[in-house]
Amino acid sequence: MHFYFTLNDFLTIFESINLIWRKYILPPGVYMKSPLICDQRDSKWKLLGEILKIFGSRRVKQEIAKHGIKPADKAGIMFRVMFTSMFFSVDVSYVLRELNEREELRKFVGVEDVPDVDSFYRFMSRFSENQFVKLVNGVLNTQNPSKRRRKTTILVDSTDLQVDINWNRKKRSKKSLEDEEFKWGCSSSKGFYIGYKLTIALEYPKMKPLAFIIHQGSPNDAPIFTEIMEQLKNRRLILKGDTFIFDKGYYSKDNYINGILGYNIVPIIFPKYYFKLNKILDSLSYPLDCFNKNTSKYKNKSFYKRLVRDFKRKITNWKRLKPIRGMIEDWNKLTKEAFSMKKIHRFTYRSVVKYVSLNALLAGIITLLGYNSKKAIQCLSEW
Repeated sequence: MHFYFTLNDFLTIFESINLIWRKYILPPGVYMKSPLICDQRDSKWKLLGEILKIFGSRRVKQEIAKHGIKPADKAGIMFRVMFTSMFFSVDVSYVLRELNEREELRKFVGVEDVPDVDSFYRFMSRFSENQFVKLVNGVLNTQNPSKRRRKTTILVDSTDLQVDINWNRKKRSKKSLEDEEFKWGCSSSKGFYIGYKLTIALEYPKMKPLAFIIHQGSPNDAPIFTEIMEQLKNRRLILKGDTFIFDKGYYSKDNYINGILGYNIVPIIFPKYYFKLNKILDSLSYPLDCFNKNTSKYKNKSFYKRLVRDFKRKITNWKRLKPIRGMIEDWNKLTKEAFSMKKIHRFTYRSVVKYVSLNALLAGIITLLGYNSKKAIQCLSEW
């Protein structure tokens, strides 16, 4: 009797043996974690050194204390430990264990007395998620202090945030998640998942994070348009005539009209097949502010004419803007693949917001350091 094995058969057998070896013979986590041996000649360690140097500066410590995260020196240590764990996609407990064992790593991170795991999480839990969100904006503004005076392009996109739950082992229905803060969702690329939905706005071409919103599950993108625009408006991050680029998920006739008349922007929402430009243009009319006695009527009318003209020109050539919009997808891939946000081991809304804030801060610092081109972001995401 003769047996014939194909290459696929050998690969299947090899994967089965490898799975059994990792699951039942090796200690948990040994096969996936490499030691954090500091090598300042390596480009990855050089980049991490630049990031940690920023959080050891006096200006950033002032910003940390300004938002009530005190003592600032201790907070700086905690943030440097957190960024190291994100940068190498390992747990905080593993980083703390490596810091205890390696003196060179302690000098590199700037930690003399290594905290234990309980004190680390106890300190981070003392502060609210709003403090972390404001800290992101404050620290990024210290690295990019110049105020914007001219029109720019802002990219907006949504992505899934999956919590680290093995729902294949234990089936979870929608009813079983009623008391939980995370919900069932559906992503066009990942399928069904349990977790949250992240909507983020980035300034192009700096790729600087401006604002983000986190929702339970995966609500429709079209209503999120008003939420993200209101947040940017309240923080005075919108200038008249700015161009906003959205994907087809935000498509809505009302969003086009509200973007032009309500927020005075050029809303480039990628159209669907039944899009009719004439219907949008027919629904536009001068707002009542144009007829205010205290303002120049002709000046306001000319501004809206230019705004509509820019909108018409860009929406008819929206396919040319696809490479620009693809930058935010590369940015999301960077945070997920390189900085441990593919599956989040956090299960409350408060802890997820904190983690996403620090992740956005880490990615924002890297892009402001000059790694903001498409090629650079893609290389970093595959590091």
